[in-house]
Amino acid sequence: MSKNYLIGFPRIGENRELKRALESYWANETTYNDVLEAASSLKEKHWKEQNAAGICYIPSNDFSLYDNILDTSILLNVIPKRFENLENEELYFALARGTKEEQACEMTKWFNTNYHYIVPELSKDTNFKLNSKKVVDEFKEAKALGIKTKINLTGIITYLGLSKSVDNEDVYLNVNKVLDLYVELLKELDTLDDNLVIQFDEPLFVKDLDSKVLSLIKPIYDTLSKVSKNIKIVVSTYFEHSNEASKILLTTPVWALSLDFIYGLNNLDILQELKDSNKVVIAGVIDGRNVFKSDFNEKIKLLNTIKTYIKEENLLISTSCSLLHVPYTLEVEDKLNIEVKECLSFAREKLNEIRLLSILCFNKRLNQKDQEEIIKNKKISENRKKSSQINNLKLQKELNSLSLVERVGAYEERIKVQKAFFKYDDLATTTIGSFPQTKEVRASRLAYKRKEISKEEYENDMKQYIKDCISFQEEVGLEVLVHGEPERNDMVEYFGEQLEGFAFSQYAWVQSYGSRCVKPPLIYGDVSRPKAMTVSWSTYAQEQTKKIVKGMLTGPVTILNWSFVRDDIPRSEVSKQIALALSYEVDDLQKAGIKMIQVDEAAFKEGYPLRVKNIKEYESWALKSFKLSVSKAHKDTQIHTHMCYSQFNDIITTIEEMDADVITIETSRSGNKLLQIFKEVGYKQEVGPGVYDIHSPRVPSVEEIVKQINLLKEVLPVTQLWINPDCGLKTRKWKEVKESLKNLVEAVSIVRAQKSA
Repeated sequence: MSKNYLIGFPRIGENRELKRALESYWANETTYNDVLEAASSLKEKHWKEQNAAGICYIPSNDFSLYDNILDTSILLNVIPKRFENLENEELYFALARGTKEEQACEMTKWFNTNYHYIVPELSKDTNFKLNSKKVVDEFKEAKALGIKTKINLTGIITYLGLSKSVDNEDVYLNVNKVLDLYVELLKELDTLDDNLVIQFDEPLFVKDLDSKVLSLIKPIYDTLSKVSKNIKIVVSTYFEHSNEASKILLTTPVWALSLDFIYGLNNLDILQELKDSNKVVIAGVIDGRNVFKSDFNEKIKLLNTIKTYIKEENLLISTSCSLLHVPYTLEVEDKLNIEVKECLSFAREKLNEIRLLSILCFNKRLNQKDQEEIIKNKKISENRKKSSQINNLKLQKELNSLSLVERVGAYEERIKVQKAFFKYDDLATTTIGSFPQTKEVRASRLAYKRKEISKEEYENDMKQYIKDCISFQEEVGLEVLVHGEPERNDMVEYFGEQLEGFAFSQYAWVQSYGSRCVKPPLIYGDVSRPKAMTVSWSTYAQEQTKKIVKGMLTGPVTILNWSFVRDDIPRSEVSKQIALALSYEVDDLQKAGIKMIQVDEAAFKEGYPLRVKNIKEYESWALKSFKLSVSKAHKDTQIHTHMCYSQFNDIITTIEEMDADVITIETSRSGNKLLQIFKEVGYKQEVGPGVYDIHSPRVPSVEEIVKQINLLKEVLPVTQLWINPDCGLKTRKWKEVKESLKNLVEAVSIVRAQKSA
């Protein structure tokens, strides 16, 4: 039997079958039974593929119609009161998507990935009870195919720790209620088969937990481990190391620990104690979050280090985390450069990597095909180190000669020059950048991509849209305009397509949430900018008006965090390369007369490490990257940035150090509460707190926006405030946008009149 193990597998489908099934159902074009049939077909296909690939421990209950944490809420009957009259699929999707009457549960990032989970809502009224149907049914489905799976469950501490209490009670007060249900569940699962393996996912263990939470680990896993001798319990952590929790788990009867040795190399520090405990170690040595092929020589070195402590009979080879975070397969990618493609490994290819590594690690006999693959792997790894497509020696020399780069002039000096130059009023009105991407815009872009229309026809279509955007903004009375970004398919992909070192797949979709999928760029080599990327569009827009038009760029850290990034050099170096490329774009924009430039860092916070001790290093290079990207800006060039993160208390010092002249932020759902920290620290720069929520189709009234602005004025002086929506308007309809922005401008006019009265 192969000595390997799989944490989890993607579920969206090779051709996004689950996405299409869900969206057809939501559009009332198909029935729920059609969704279940599509799901059943996908599960069968995935189990059979894993089995054929030689995976020993194949997961069930890793599949979800929307999200695994949501599934756990259904398992435990954690249902908010507003949905208690719903049931079955109507209830399930209401929790995730809301209803006409009720708001959905909150959705937020799954640790520091681009996946999102549905946040459980706990209250004193939560009626905990077991609903085991999905867990049991999936095990039986696989068993009917002749495949015995291990069963994935969300760990109790992680589930509670990721929940929120609507009563402001300690979420861990519910621990015994949940534990009782899990004991009941294990007793039921115990009847399904002999020698069951049950995986409890506890990624929360990799964070800095306080002693109160750590004290819960032993009683929970002592209790679960003693339910049945027939059940082997695995505790799986990932995305970092979990030494504090692991030491406690060693004192419990759990069968195995699954540890991440890619992003949590400090897990190596606990190997001696693991050796003494004689527990099974599931070694996550294949990257479950990235798409680059494993270097087998390096992996064997790592495994040999692990094997000096862990006996072979106690070692299993695995991925660092679930393969949920990578695309399905490379097989259908027929347009990728061959040198780039051979460096990649998606989910299906990683199954083979697991198999081959387990053969190599345990000195099993290789057949001829396997030998050829291993020789090829070595050659590819060597080629990556010397390939001219990957390594740009001229760029590396330029980067090595750079010192710490700062903008010319302190903020106080710059803002005086900028106010004199731009002459904008207090409470200046603007938007974040994008306007609705109409079906006509998307159709034109697609036709150009397919070479169905000429470049000239395409550019004329985009220019007409820009002209219309400018005309509308002037008509409504906005003071600082944007060109609307019709030429941009995506805020990262647009830039990646014009930078050296990026590649783009055709079908490498990854689930972000529910049916929402993203196709991240692939940064495979050194990044450089062969020519200007945005100047022609921005200057065309500026020619249409006497008002200020902002130039719009995506920042280096956001481009990095929303891409699959090469793993052969540090991420900080890749970020620096992107920043240098953007610095030339900033310079070209200002030379062309675009003197107000927004460099968005929407994903700056997203990249934060999970461990507090690692944050300082991340902030250091991320800050340097942002500063490098705007370092060529003159004193009279005003740099804006936008951050889509609504909690700033823990990063306010970093925001100050970014030294942008203006920052726009998401705050509309919180009144002025999230702005308080800016006042507390004496923040000097100008701020544009969003005054209405663009994630909702509703149009805010003039009175609402006036109230919101007056709340902002309680915190910061009008001399420091800009007025704008929360975020870009790309996903909204034009009717909503026009009415909302008219109301925004009218509200500002009213507030200004109040001030002068």
